[in-house]
Amino acid sequence: MFATLTTPPVIIPYIWVGSGNVDTRSTGHMHMPALPRRYRIRTSTKLFIPHPTVPGCDIVGILEQLRGVPARNLNQEHRRIALKRLALRLPCDSFRFDFRGNHETPGTWRQGALTDDIDDLNAVVAYLKSRHGYTIDLVVGHSRGSLVAFRWLCTSEEAKHVRGFVNASGRYRMRKILDSAAVKIWRDSFEKQGYHTWSVSVARKLATVKIYPEDLEMFTSWDTSLVWDKFPPAIDVLTLHGLSDQTVPPYDALIYARALSQRDSGTHSLCMMEGADHNFSGRQDDVVDTVLRWWAARQRGEIRTGVWMDDSLRGKL
Repeated sequence: MFATLTTPPVIIPYIWVGSGNVDTRSTGHMHMPALPRRYRIRTSTKLFIPHPTVPGCDIVGILEQLRGVPARNLNQEHRRIALKRLALRLPCDSFRFDFRGNHETPGTWRQGALTDDIDDLNAVVAYLKSRHGYTIDLVVGHSRGSLVAFRWLCTSEEAKHVRGFVNASGRYRMRKILDSAAVKIWRDSFEKQGYHTWSVSVARKLATVKIYPEDLEMFTSWDTSLVWDKFPPAIDVLTLHGLSDQTVPPYDALIYARALSQRDSGTHSLCMMEGADHNFSGRQDDVVDTVLRWWAARQRGEIRTGVWMDDSLRGKL
């Protein structure tokens, strides 16, 4: 679940899952001796995962894998989007994919069909486990992807293996979307024709979807309160949110910080990024660097619950 960044208002998500590999062909994960960077190559493989409950729907995603190779064979391609860059720089295998109805995965996208996204994520995790021997180690979700990830982490048995979660621009107060200018336009369309036609740019291509009143009701009824009591106690969380986010109020990040900072063992780090919008436009490198520094500090056992500010920001104050 790792869809292209778009301009606000953004509902289309992306999720990246980093995996602890038990397949002996992989050399980059911390459970195995890490090779020096000059001896590692990352391969990208497009996967088509048959959906177990939706005939004819293959979930499309990219599997990034590390391999040990002589330095002369190293050939990494450059990517533009923030979490593609992240996937190429983290020292472990990773997988990013599209929910149904998003970009390359077929199906019908619906504003309120968050349960369908959960089913897609479960299908991906089951496939990666059965076909490649992976367990999920780190989950990164943005916007709607964060909503799905939170629910999955709170309810799935497979989530017990997860050690880290990055919540980027995650919404907590679902009904606040009703205050947005976009939804006011949607409601005008509901009254005129029973639905709203929404045109968005996905992977630099124009996509058109229909939003119905019942979709909006389903979306605003999504329960986020389970994070207070059901979120796994040992998972370390980094919440990233732009202070200029006009789609999801930055205050929602503070609510998540409050909910996740009282657990027994897991930590919560809050990073509010000044000048950043919902998609962190123009700040992709800052996002990647922040996640990498947080994850490295976590691996060293150096993170504590509180406000996250790495050394690279101190000189900018």
